[in-house]
Amino acid sequence: MTQTNGMKLRIGVVGCGNISLAYMRNAPLFRGVEIIACADLNADAAKRRAAEFNLRAADVDSLIDDKDIDLILNLTIPAAHFDVSMRALSAGKHVFTEKPLGVTAAEGRRLVDAAATKGLMLGSAPDTFLGAAGRHARRQMEAGAIGKPVTGTAFMMGRGMEHWHPDPSFYYQAGAGPVMDMGPYYLTMMVNLMGPIRRVQAVATSGQEERLITAEGPKQGTTFKVGTPTSVLSLLEFDCGATVTFGTSWDVFRHSNHPIELHGTEGSLRLPDPDNFGGSVALSSRGAPWQETDTSGELFGAVNWPIAAPDRANYRMLGLADLARAIIEGRTPRASGDLALHVLEVMEAILRAGETGVAQTIAGIVAQPKELREDEARSLLA
Repeated sequence: MTQTNGMKLRIGVVGCGNISLAYMRNAPLFRGVEIIACADLNADAAKRRAAEFNLRAADVDSLIDDKDIDLILNLTIPAAHFDVSMRALSAGKHVFTEKPLGVTAAEGRRLVDAAATKGLMLGSAPDTFLGAAGRHARRQMEAGAIGKPVTGTAFMMGRGMEHWHPDPSFYYQAGAGPVMDMGPYYLTMMVNLMGPIRRVQAVATSGQEERLITAEGPKQGTTFKVGTPTSVLSLLEFDCGATVTFGTSWDVFRHSNHPIELHGTEGSLRLPDPDNFGGSVALSSRGAPWQETDTSGELFGAVNWPIAAPDRANYRMLGLADLARAIIEGRTPRASGDLALHVLEVMEAILRAGETGVAQTIAGIVAQPKELREDEARSLLA
C-alpha cells in the first residue's frame, strides 16, 4: 500500500501474548494506524484479544496473506521474529516487529535487505526513546548541555523473569538473555543520543545453570536450563569518541546504579529506565547539583500503565505511528529496521566479545535517528 494523507495503515497483529495488550490499548491514541485483526498459534489467545478489542481473529497464514492488511505487527517470541517478518515482507506487507529484529545479525540483515528490495517499510521496537524522557534528553544533547560526550555508564540489573512470568524459559535462550532482551532499550537510547557504536569489548558469565519458576501458573516449581549468559559487562566505543560501560545482569537482587549517565566536557546527564517512555531526567552543569526534570507532564510521559495501578508511561505504538507518517513523507522511520539492525549487531558483538575475549568492530554504521520535535510528536496523535 502507498499511504496518503487521511488514510490509515491497516494492521494485523501476529502474537497475542502479554505485550499485545499495550499495543492494542494504545493504538486508538494515534493518527494513521488501525489494528483490524490478530492471530496467534494459540487460536484461543487470538480469539480472546479479538473479543476484547473488537478485532477479527484469524490464523497466522491467512492474516499474513490478507489483502486488506497493510502492515504486520510482529509480537511473537524472539525465535519467531525472523520467520514471521520475512513471510510478511514476502507477502508485500510493511512490518513493525518487537525487539530484537532477529536472533542473529545475519537474520536482521536479510530482513533489512528484503524490505529495501521490495520497497517496504521495516520498523522495530524499542520506540521508548521517542517518549517524553528520551525527547527531553535529546533536546539537552542537541543544545550542547553536556558539551562533547566523553564517557558514561549504563546498567540494566535485576533478578530475571521467573518470579513474574509464568513461562520464562525463552528469556534465557539464544536470542534473549539480558543483553538481547533488555539491551535494545539501553543501546537504542544511547545511539539516539550519541550516534552509532563502532567497537565493543566484554566479559560474560552465568550465575546459575538452571532457574526455578516461582511465578504462579502451571509451571510453578519447575526448573529449566539456561542457554545464554546472564551477566555481561561491556565497554562501548561510540563513533563520536565517547566510551560507555554497559552492564546487564539477571543475577542481581538489589543495586543502586542509575540506568544511564552520560558525561561530557560541559556537564552530565542522567536518564531514567529506557524501557519506559517517561521518568525524571537530571542535568548537572559543570559539577553543579543535579537539576531534575519530571517529564510526566510532557507528551508521551504521563503515567498510564499498568491499567489497574499505573506507575509508569507506556506508549507502545508511537514508533509504528511514526512509521505510518514516514510512508506519507517518504522518509526513514525513526524506529527503523536499520537502527534495530545496528543495535542487533552491537549486541551480537558484545556476546561474541564475552565468549572470545576479543574486542569486536561493528561492521555497519547507522545514521543517528532524526530528532522527534515536539510539534511532530503532537501531530501523531489522533
